[in-house]
Amino acid sequence: METGILLKGIGGFYYVQVGDTIYECKARGLFRKQGRKPVAGDQVNISVTGEETASLDEILPRKNVLTRPPVANLDRLFLVTSVCDPVPNVLVLDKMIAVAEDHGIDPVVVMTKADLGDITPWRQVYGKTGLTFVEVSSVTGQGILEMKSLLKGKISAFSGNSGVGKSTLLNAIGEGYDLPTGEISQKLGRGRHTTRQVELFPLSGGGYVADTPGFSTVDMERYDMVKKDQLQYAFREFAPYLGQCKFPSCSHIREKGCAVLAAVQQGEIAPSRHQSYAAMYEEVKEVKEWQKRV
Repeated sequence: METGILLKGIGGFYYVQVGDTIYECKARGLFRKQGRKPVAGDQVNISVTGEETASLDEILPRKNVLTRPPVANLDRLFLVTSVCDPVPNVLVLDKMIAVAEDHGIDPVVVMTKADLGDITPWRQVYGKTGLTFVEVSSVTGQGILEMKSLLKGKISAFSGNSGVGKSTLLNAIGEGYDLPTGEISQKLGRGRHTTRQVELFPLSGGGYVADTPGFSTVDMERYDMVKKDQLQYAFREFAPYLGQCKFPSCSHIREKGCAVLAAVQQGEIAPSRHQSYAAMYEEVKEVKEWQKRV
């Protein structure tokens, strides 16, 4: 029995890295009976059956899993947005941060094109959150070393709309979405399948980046929606004020005696962050549990 990390699953085969070897595995029928499916990022136990073949026997406990894109055990989610062309969509950014927080994934806000605009207002907003905020320019090299440090030894994914410079950023980091060797690329079936699946790429400095085709905010809203009762905990700057409101059931929207609202008025919490919270609360307050997985 060997323990490894699942890099990709496609066409009924699963590719598991153990040390320097990648095994092509077939999953036991047991998973189908249990209604479970291995996904990229899973730590798994395999039984080696040949030189580079094995059976996938067990999915080890996950610390988190996203439904769409299907990926498990993420340490960090890099939310890539640009200071201009296009300008950031604050609500979308805050929704993605909240989903990451709710899943126990460390969100990192990455502001690209730092050489083209004033990042100060964004730094002021997200500097108050306690989140890691990285200013990046692929032209000047600003922030690239910090990005490499944050990626090292972690399982990470990147999310960002087209035009924000996500691919340029990955190329500047020196990794891109290219596998390190042609042998691994061939092993993972590049060119044999047209369907794009989530795939983990080993990084030269240690760790993995998940290629998440179709990483959609819409999908995350639909399948990984933060529950109403948990939403306040998905805004980490609210933490010092929770439990201090006049009413125990305070929604932090408009109640008198709300400690969160007082913090907003005193400049401790950015108004735009509270506006995002209020918008998300209105969206989820009437949603029934069954509607979140349709």
